[in-house]
Amino acid sequence: MIESQRTIAHEVSISGVGLHTGTSCRMTFKPAPENYGIKFIRIDLPDKPEIPANADFVVDVSRGTTLAVGDAKVHTVEHVLAAVVGLQIDNLIIELEGIEPPVGDGSSLPYVKVLRDAKFVQQEAPKDYLIIDETVMYHNEEKQVDIVALPLDGYRITVMVDYQNPALGSQHTGLFDLEKEFAEEFAPARTFCFLSEVENLANVGLIKGGDIDNAVVIVDHNLSQNELEVLRKKIGVKEKVVIGGNGILNNKELRFKNEPVRHKLLDLLGDLALIGAPIKAQILAARPGHKANVEFARQVRKLYQQKKLVKKFQFVKKEGVVFDINAIQRILPHRYPFLLVDKIIHLELDKKVIGVKSVTINEPFFQGHFPGQPIMPGVLIIESMAQTGGVLLLNSFPNPEEKLVYFMQINNAKFRKPVNPGDQLYLEIELTNKKSKIVTMSGKAFVNDVLVAEADFMAGIVDRESKKED
Repeated sequence: MIESQRTIAHEVSISGVGLHTGTSCRMTFKPAPENYGIKFIRIDLPDKPEIPANADFVVDVSRGTTLAVGDAKVHTVEHVLAAVVGLQIDNLIIELEGIEPPVGDGSSLPYVKVLRDAKFVQQEAPKDYLIIDETVMYHNEEKQVDIVALPLDGYRITVMVDYQNPALGSQHTGLFDLEKEFAEEFAPARTFCFLSEVENLANVGLIKGGDIDNAVVIVDHNLSQNELEVLRKKIGVKEKVVIGGNGILNNKELRFKNEPVRHKLLDLLGDLALIGAPIKAQILAARPGHKANVEFARQVRKLYQQKKLVKKFQFVKKEGVVFDINAIQRILPHRYPFLLVDKIIHLELDKKVIGVKSVTINEPFFQGHFPGQPIMPGVLIIESMAQTGGVLLLNSFPNPEEKLVYFMQINNAKFRKPVNPGDQLYLEIELTNKKSKIVTMSGKAFVNDVLVAEADFMAGIVDRESKKED
């Protein structure tokens, strides 16, 4: 795999109509500096708003992936992003004069061709790979969708589709080498739909730019020629349509025997670009679709953000430790004698954290609580929970080290067992709600798997005041 970042040498453009909106659009690809990433820019709108290509900005997944910042939107980005990722481009400006990229022939091939014409430039900075080192799973029981990422020193995708529709049947495919296979074996795969879906898609305002030349229509039920004529007029297709003898409307030839599943892999590749970083993993997907793809991308993106934050604060990798005491001191403002968490052993950003506090006889509070019968004050157990919970907020603000967490409310506090010198507290905190600068968390403290304390608390996030110079 390419190890340094890549952009293009000069700008190139492509024009056409969008698949779903049917609106005209001119799209221009431009070189971008190192660590810029992929960004769409709506140059046809006031202030030219930028829309980063990452899962945080997905607002709709109706037969395509739509990104938005405020009122500025870009529809159906997956085919463009598949071309960008397939060609291993890291930094790119994509300017649009319109709301939806040109559909071309319904595949990624038109974008691949113009990007190849732009030539590639290797940059100095190394690629910021997300290395999957543990299994990541997504499952949707209702839709019978499964997507899994497994550790691999490379990037491979295997896809299976089975819509329980005899017109398509069960298909599978796999991409094992981006550089050797993507442009010729997967980029040409066109979007598809079933004939039974066409009228419904038109009724909900989609496929306004669709026609027989930019989509493969699979015949899954028969219509009379009169019914086909009514449908043709309804969706605005100029070409005459007939039921194909090969199972494809108008007898259009498939580019590959399994072109539909290849296009599903193409969609998945484009949607996974929304992770915001190139990845090293084996991706296995059964019955993927845009909704599942984006939810999985969000899941993996959160893992990517967490790994970046861990690198920022934890300088030395330690087995079984997310943050050691040195990293915790870089994150939290507390110091002796009031730093009450020693290490973080588990972290799921915006979800759950587990911290450890080793309680020793050297704790200063034992001198007075109580002489001859040392017991850790319950309020300090709550404080240790809160400090552990503060780590959960790392992803909430650009510079967490510049923030303070203030208690606002403590509810349902219970102290079930005394905590004595020699005990080791395991502090499990879950984020229950986050609104702007107010968060609520639920905490439990254990010693040897025995629950010793629990509480719910609300906290406010405020700026840490900088020291005033004399």
